[in-house]
Amino acid sequence: MITETDEGYTFQYDTEYLHREDALPVSQTLPLTDKPYLSKTLFAFFDGLIPEGWLLDLAEKNWKINHQDRMGLLLTCCKDCIGAVAVEASLDMDEIEK
Repeated sequence: MITETDEGYTFQYDTEYLHREDALPVSQTLPLTDKPYLSKTLFAFFDGLIPEGWLLDLAEKNWKINHQDRMGLLLTCCKDCIGAVAVEASLDMDEIEK
């Protein structure tokens, strides 16, 4: 789970996922641990999922998202990524937006 606050970003693996025999880290820079990762900027792995160039321009124009809103871009543009990662807003986040 990745969250954004006024202080930055937090990433933490789900406890159930960590207990699975087939659990793998999402990247080498975010090894499996039960402790949360904290960062002032969006973690490089997740930032790398956000489109660049003309695709980023399209996202900004079509969804009216500022290129500096990295979490907004991640949630909007990265629902169906290449590989085993998908980005979805949690139910709590959907409730907040209402």
